[in-house]
Amino acid sequence: MADILSPLEIRVLGTLLEKQRTVPDTYPLSLNALAAGCNQKTSRQPVIDAAEDEILAALDALEAGGFVHQVSGGRVVRFAHDVEKRLGIPGQSAALLAVLMLRGPQTAGELRLNCERLHRFADISSVEAFLEELAGRAQGALVVELPRLPGAREKRWAHCLGALPEAAGNQPADETLALRVARLEAEVADLRAQLASLLTGR
Repeated sequence: MADILSPLEIRVLGTLLEKQRTVPDTYPLSLNALAAGCNQKTSRQPVIDAAEDEILAALDALEAGGFVHQVSGGRVVRFAHDVEKRLGIPGQSAALLAVLMLRGPQTAGELRLNCERLHRFADISSVEAFLEELAGRAQGALVVELPRLPGAREKRWAHCLGALPEAAGNQPADETLALRVARLEAEVADLRAQLASLLTGR
């Protein structure tokens, strides 16, 4: 997984994933609806205020990377995601990624609760199974388990789709290190896959 998405690209992609499941009648989304979803005040961490031209630029980058496509045929252009196809993951994993992209690091229990409208997991162990699958992918991890915070009973999980935030001071040093290691492991796996392709003459 060599792609490093910007914070706004991550918000756009997470919003498309969420709205596909929660408001299917209005999906694919118009630019106006997508902007409203990206900037909404609930179920978002952090809350942002992105302009439509900024969201369009993020959509262009995501389209170039194979993550989204435009849907024509109506009075306005609409946008849909291709996350499952692009990353080769099932819908359950895409739901987990969406909530991580929209709300930041969470425990397996929090993810199960926050995924309720996107996918209903039977129990926390099923959430953990999909998370472990995402973390152990041969093509590179898409999530990483973070060190337990002081006083916390459960460890949290974070997605690996973006670069480390500049405001890493908000995070414990060992948590920042875990994200950095996951990103490097993903890049090494991607380079190995490219090398294997070259050696086999593809």
